[in-house]
Amino acid sequence: MFISLTKQRFVQILIIVGFLYIVLVSVEIPFVFLTGFSSLSQESLTRLPGLSREVNVQEKDSPIRPLNWVSKSSPPPVQFLHHRRQLKYQGGFISNLSFDAKTFDPTTKDRSLELHKSAKVAWELGRKLWEELESRNFVIDSTENVNNGSERCPHLVSLSASEFLDHGNVMELPCGLTLGSYVTVVGKPRGTHPRTKSKVAFSQFIMELQGLRTVDGEEPPRILHFNPRLKGDWNRKPVIELNTCFRMQWGSALLCEGWKSEAYDETVDGEVKCEKWIRDDNNFSDESKLTWWLQRLVGQKKSLTVNWPFPFAENKLFVLTLSAGMEGYHVNVDGRHITSFPYRTGYTLEDATGLTLNGDIDVHAVFASSLPTSHPSDATQKNLEMSNQWKAPPLPGQPVDLFIGILSAGNHFAERMAIRKSWMQHNLVKSSIVHVRFFVAVHPRKEVNVELKNEAEFFGDIVIVPYMDNYDLVVLKTVAICEYGARTVSAKFIMKCDDDTFVRVDAVMNEAKKVNGDRSFYIGNINYYHKPLRFGKWAVTYEQFIEDIFLLVRPTYSTFQEWPEEKYPPNANGPGYILSSDIALFIVFEFERHNLRLFKMEDVSMGMWVERFNRLKPVDYVHTIKFCQFGCIEDYYTAHYQSPRQMMCLWKKFQRQAKRQCCNMR
Repeated sequence: MFISLTKQRFVQILIIVGFLYIVLVSVEIPFVFLTGFSSLSQESLTRLPGLSREVNVQEKDSPIRPLNWVSKSSPPPVQFLHHRRQLKYQGGFISNLSFDAKTFDPTTKDRSLELHKSAKVAWELGRKLWEELESRNFVIDSTENVNNGSERCPHLVSLSASEFLDHGNVMELPCGLTLGSYVTVVGKPRGTHPRTKSKVAFSQFIMELQGLRTVDGEEPPRILHFNPRLKGDWNRKPVIELNTCFRMQWGSALLCEGWKSEAYDETVDGEVKCEKWIRDDNNFSDESKLTWWLQRLVGQKKSLTVNWPFPFAENKLFVLTLSAGMEGYHVNVDGRHITSFPYRTGYTLEDATGLTLNGDIDVHAVFASSLPTSHPSDATQKNLEMSNQWKAPPLPGQPVDLFIGILSAGNHFAERMAIRKSWMQHNLVKSSIVHVRFFVAVHPRKEVNVELKNEAEFFGDIVIVPYMDNYDLVVLKTVAICEYGARTVSAKFIMKCDDDTFVRVDAVMNEAKKVNGDRSFYIGNINYYHKPLRFGKWAVTYEQFIEDIFLLVRPTYSTFQEWPEEKYPPNANGPGYILSSDIALFIVFEFERHNLRLFKMEDVSMGMWVERFNRLKPVDYVHTIKFCQFGCIEDYYTAHYQSPRQMMCLWKKFQRQAKRQCCNMR
């Protein structure tokens, strides 16, 4: 009986507790929410984390992994929302992000030790260089450079074999090309040789027109890629491939495989794209001989045709001429037309400032003629149009709906100008509903910083992040974007993109508004199973040995792990993604408290920070492929790897066409 009474009493207590809980939840006693939870809805406190996908709309638990660098003293996310209505106006164009000696103190960091050491050096150099620039206040007369440059535009450039080698297999075309210009190459393909760790023999060479002066410090764009493969192609037949490449994004290749272009295919200045040559599988076969004899017996007339072999042969001298026509480039070998390649949107002839030859080829001589004799003026004034029409609207007097921060390099004058003249002219931007700013670090070249300072003062849309620019430290610009968007303009939504990204502002705004206003969200083209690359530009190591700076008496060496795990946290591709403002405030707060881990890959860093925030408050991960990572797709939200001319092309199509189409041709 005692046990029965105990069970009955326990059940009664549970019923009373449940009733009280229902009353508390339904009534929402005011004083409970006034003590720090006024900015959170009941749903956000009780709902489990979810990942919203574009294709699969059912919810899925958001991945939470043990993070040993999470600050136990981090405040709850509700504290970050109190800053939403406090506008912090910025004086000048220097970022308000707090930088000091403790910010990059490596003794307080865990796995980002090396990056913090690099950031500290970059911050010290950048701050010194910018302070020197402001104190001297000097201006470079770029017109003088243009006048001097006009003397560097020879009508003819010629290099012998030894001179070409001394120049690193590069022939500079100081002022690019113009209509009627041509380049002649005399060379000899080498014999076949086996590939590394393979018995397959191959022989090929590559000739490229490159934009050597497009942007300093970056891999030059391949304005024309001409690649004859004598042997070693996958189909075991000689082929010629032509293409373009801009910032590691290759266009659609034109392959000439020995078949003449079809009659319905477009021509280039009246020339076919691909000429015919003798193939082992279609010429002089038994079937073709039989057909020829049958036609002769019945007396059928046969037109006279000349079959030419593949234009390049091993150890055989050739003379190749590349000419610039009205509609494209034309390639002739030994006086015979071989292929023509149409110009692609994104470049002009004057952009082709260098010719390179690499691979299995011995170059005997290279010369270019009919070159432009006047300088095309590749100075800053060519790219910057100092017109009030392109000036940014002033800071709004009230919070904005969307802030877009654009990562840019100091010498990307053309990219910034193209954005000002294209999607920054959207009505939402001009009316200050959407606010846009470029985030630029200090450039190593002083003359670039002078022009950058003048540009920032005139257009009013540049925020300088005071550190020496470095690809591995782009993450600092991202933190600065979060600070500016959440504090300076108090935006509801904060978007990050690159300066080669075309943004459909209206579509991005609508996508952000689809999420419940009380929810924290992370929208973009999200990688859920992104594994670290161990080789190449974005390679990260399992571990590396560095000097242990924690021991002052006797230096030792300890193992430092850059990214030991098998995959990254879910992260949106860097060219474009959107955050809710509470996540941005959290990032800035942790950075200022020196608790934010920095990683050299900006998009992975953001995924890591969002995952950390997700442990404090549920985050909606919204995935959509319309934030295009490579190039452009129809009905896009963002299009990546867009050259300045493609930006203008997309903007014209955006204004004229209801359906959003791409300008994929470069």
